Amino acid sequence: MKSSTPLPKLNELQISLLRLFNRDMSETEILSLKRVLVQHYSTLLQEEIDEITQIKGYTQSDFDKLLEQKR
Repeated sequence: MKSSTPLPKLNELQISLLRLFNRDMSETEILSLKRVLVQHYSTLLQEEIDEITQIKGYTQSDFDKLLEQKR
């Protein structure tokens, strides 16, 4: 079944990555690359959380209270 929605065009980074990885890779290499990407996005997420926490003035006590409300 074909989708009627056209696929978005690839950006420059996506094209570069496709060219870079246009070769056979072992499962170990694939897993290693996935880990690198997950770590990268995890770091970005943590930085954003830290920034929002600082802007809002949240403390560990605030987070503890939220956790207690969920129980």
